[in-house]
Formats: sequence, structure tokens, C-alpha cells
Amino acid sequence: MRHLMLLPLTLALAACAVGPDYRAPALPEAAALVRAEAGLVTPEAVERDFWRSFDDALLSELVEEAFDSNHDLRIALARHDRSLALLRQSRRDLAPSVTGQAGAAHQRASADQMPQATRSQRDVESYDAGAAALWELDFFGRVRRSVEAQQAEAEASAADVRAMQVVVVGELVDQYVRLRGLQEQLRVAQANADNQRESLTLVESRLEAGRGTEFDSVRARAQLQSTLSRIPALEGEIAAIVHRLAVLTGREPGALIARLEAPAALPALHEKVAIGLSGELLRRRPDIAAAERRLHAATASIGVATADLYPRFTLSGLLGTQSASTGDLFGRDSETRLLALGVDWSFLDSGRVRARMAAADADAEANLARYEQTVLQALEEAETALARYAQALREREHLVEAAEASAEAARQARERFEVGVIDFLEVIDAERSLLEAEDSLARSHTRSATALVGLYRALAGGWPQRA
Repeated sequence: MRHLMLLPLTLALAACAVGPDYRAPALPEAAALVRAEAGLVTPEAVERDFWRSFDDALLSELVEEAFDSNHDLRIALARHDRSLALLRQSRRDLAPSVTGQAGAAHQRASADQMPQATRSQRDVESYDAGAAALWELDFFGRVRRSVEAQQAEAEASAADVRAMQVVVVGELVDQYVRLRGLQEQLRVAQANADNQRESLTLVESRLEAGRGTEFDSVRARAQLQSTLSRIPALEGEIAAIVHRLAVLTGREPGALIARLEAPAALPALHEKVAIGLSGELLRRRPDIAAAERRLHAATASIGVATADLYPRFTLSGLLGTQSASTGDLFGRDSETRLLALGVDWSFLDSGRVRARMAAADADAEANLARYEQTVLQALEEAETALARYAQALREREHLVEAAEASAEAARQARERFEVGVIDFLEVIDAERSLLEAEDSLARSHTRSATALVGLYRALAGGWPQRA
């Protein structure tokens, strides 16, 4: 009965947990993004599964395959599973740990130990069985703070999985867009090479007819070879991206060659991008959520370290049986039991404890700075992504007009050369300008599309929670 009197004291002290109670830092005041131009964005909710808006069935298939098989996602998910297992383990510390034990022993004493006993009397057998329990009475919250820290760490690892989804899908869509852009550059180079072959054939025909010069023929051949020299480099870059896309979907590098070798158009750009309401960005970003949870874990760890300044009470018990023969093992007089209260207090070594507390304080301060930095980086990424997309669209408008004008100039130059109004040098110059203009337009379209992908990645909204 006297042992039950400990229960009210335990319950009374259980509410006490040393160390600071965590309070999440306030996010910056909701304000519109500076670069969010009215003609570029809309406050509607960020588009879910944004890659589907590109209306590319193959791209959507690759994204789904990445969700299922990407190794970085598998690693992040395994780490989350590990943190959940550690959380379950830490919660077990709140309850007594119970173990069972049993043993059988045969011992023979020497004649010197038992000089008057016979050989058979010096043989001793013993048998025992029992259950032992050990419980840390968490008067000062060391165990509860440890559970709190592990809970926050598990939530941070869940946010890490979501952040990895953003990274993997963002990179996959970005690489896919670059692939289509390079294929468009390759098409432009091949088309210009075909035109330049026709020009070379025309010049050589005129030379054979006595109406051209060797200089025109050499210049035309040089122009063609210069254009052809671009093709291998483009093909090499295309191969590298195809390999990267295969690895992102969890396959060997050559697995997607057959599916991706056929060129396809670059995704259509969006007239307006839905970015959500002001202030929602910071609540959506999983990297911010992970940083905030780790700040919580670091704060709880201060309490774990602080609890070592106070005595640690443990309650242990043993209930069992012991006898010299198996027949008497469960007899009434074979019963054994033990109930003990232990105290462990490191007050004589408080210098070490306070050093650990100082280290925990420093960890919390570092995590606070990391959280604040993550918030600023999220805002920076969103502002930069908006600016890049807006400028990429403006650049593309000018390059569309430049490509159209260069195409018309090249057509007129060839017609004028055929009737003898201009020399071939002007045709070469016009064709070179056309190649550069069309290549620049293809590059610009790629930059615009990758800037759009970067914007969605910075917004981190609407991403499905596949984990």
C-alpha cells in the first residue's frame, strides 16, 4: 500500500518538464511578391500537377514513373520510415520496460570447498525464472522532451519527402523541356544545312557554267561545314539529357532512348501563372516546414540536456521463482521478488551537464538561423523565378520577329543572287543571320519554358503527396 502512495506524487510531478516550451516563429507578414506583374500572374490556387498543363502525355508518364521509382525519393522515404521507427522507440520509454528471464545451472564444488561432503553432495543444481521491470519516473520531463524532439524530427523527415518530390519532379520536367529545346535546335541546324547544301549546289552549277567564282564555292562550302559542326555537339547534349531522364525515373541510362529519340514540340507557354494568394507561399514550401520542425526538435533537446541537472529516479521490480529442482520451481516457497527505487544525480559533475546545455542552446540558435535563411531563400527563389519568366517572355517576343525577318531576308537574298543583283557573299551573310536568329529563338523558347518550370518549383504548390 505504501508503494501506491508514490503514484500521486508521480502524477503531480509528471506535469513538470524542464527546458523551454517551443513556440513556432512567426512568418513574415503576408505581402505580394514584388515581381508578380498583373499581366503575368493570377491569385488563383497554384495548379495541381502543373506538368499536365503542358499537354504532353509522355512527360506525364515520366513524372509518374519518377514518383514510383526515383532513388532519391526512395532514400527520403526510407529516412522517414526510420524516423517513425525511432519515434515509436522513444515513446516506449514513457512506459516501463519489461523483460523475462530464465536459467538453469549445474555447479560442482571442489573437495577443498566442501571437505566433509561426498562427491554427489558437491553437485548443486539451481533453476530460476522471472520477469523484471524498469521504469524511469519522468519527474523532470527528460523522456517527454526526448519524445517531443523525435516527433518533430519525424515531421521534418515527412516534409523532406515532400521537398524531394519538388526537387525530382522539377528537375525531370526541366530536363525534358531542355531535351525538346535541343531537338528543336538540332532541327534548325539540319534545316539550315539543307538550305546551305542547295546554295552550294547552285554556286557549283554556276561555276561550271562559267558564271560563278571559286571564291563563292569555297565560302559556301565553309558555311555548310560550320553549320554541320553544330550537329554533333547538339546530339551529344541530347544523349546526356536522355540518360539523365532515365536515371531520374529509376532506370539504366539507355532505357529511354527509343521513347525519347523522336523530336516533339516544346511545351506551350502559359499566358498567366496561378501563384496563389499572398502569404501562402511560405506555408506551402516543404523546405520551410522541415526547417521549422527541426527548430522544434532542437528546442526540445535543450530540455533533454537540462533535465540532467536534476536527479533521475527509476523504479525497478522483479518477480520470479528459484529452486534447486524443477519440481519445486513453482512452489510457494520458491517465490522471489524485489522492488527498488533508484536515484541517479550528476550534481557533482554539473560542469559537463551545463556544457551539454550550452551545446544544445547553440544547436537551437543555428536551427533558428537556418529556418530564417530558408524563408528568405524561398522568397528570393520566387521573386527571381518570376523575374526570369517575365524577361524570358519579352526576349522571346523580339526573337520571334527577328527570326521572321531573317527568314524573309534570306529568301530575298537568294532570289536576288539568282538574278545576279547581288554577289554570293550577301547570301552567305543572310543565311548565317537566319541560322543565328532561329537558333536564338529555339534557345529563348527553351529558356522561357525552363523559367516557367523554375517558377512552379519555387511556388511548390499543388504537388501530390504520393508518399
